[in-house]
Amino acid sequence: MAVMQIGIIGLGKFGYHLGKNLVDMGHQVLGLDADPEKVRDAQAVFTQVYQLEATDKKALEQIRVADMSHMVVSVGHSMEASILISLYLKELGVQKVWVKAVSTDHEKVLRRIGVDEVFIPERYAAKQLAHRLANPGLIEFLPMDQHVAIKELAVEAWAGKTLRQLDLTNSAGVQVIAYRLRGEKNYSYIPKADEILRPGDFLVVVGNEKRLGELKP
Repeated sequence: MAVMQIGIIGLGKFGYHLGKNLVDMGHQVLGLDADPEKVRDAQAVFTQVYQLEATDKKALEQIRVADMSHMVVSVGHSMEASILISLYLKELGVQKVWVKAVSTDHEKVLRRIGVDEVFIPERYAAKQLAHRLANPGLIEFLPMDQHVAIKELAVEAWAGKTLRQLDLTNSAGVQVIAYRLRGEKNYSYIPKADEILRPGDFLVVVGNEKRLGELKP
């Protein structure tokens, strides 16, 4: 995996945890915030942190934000600051600008000025939770056109059969991507087609959410 250089403007809860996860994944993360306390908290985690006012275009230029592969703007509930910072990042030549929006109108304006990705974390989290509540065993709902989801299935009726015999790709339109044997905590990947399934084994499958809900493993 190639190491990415990612900048995050706004080190509140979302920005901080986003940066921490990216660092844990092995990427280099630059953090920017005007609040000295947030800067101090991030210094122990991020690759590099600056205390500055990101609505100052000159300050952004001086720290060479254009060298970042991505810049993420997460500046709380200030639409004006978010829009202005995003505009400056585009003008300074940042390759990819991702911005957290706080409303649909905010999202519309951000798209008008040409940001590359707009996200509303609360909307995404609510959708994920709704699908997981309504579909037990669902691991993640993927935002694709065909309502693609990942689900964990506990083996019962399929016990004594192999994946080759089940032929789930052709018979059900889903793909097994991982498995966990009965009594084990960790998943294994690329399951063997001829290994006999046992009651209590788990399969992780990806496919259309409706088709996943119809499976009787």
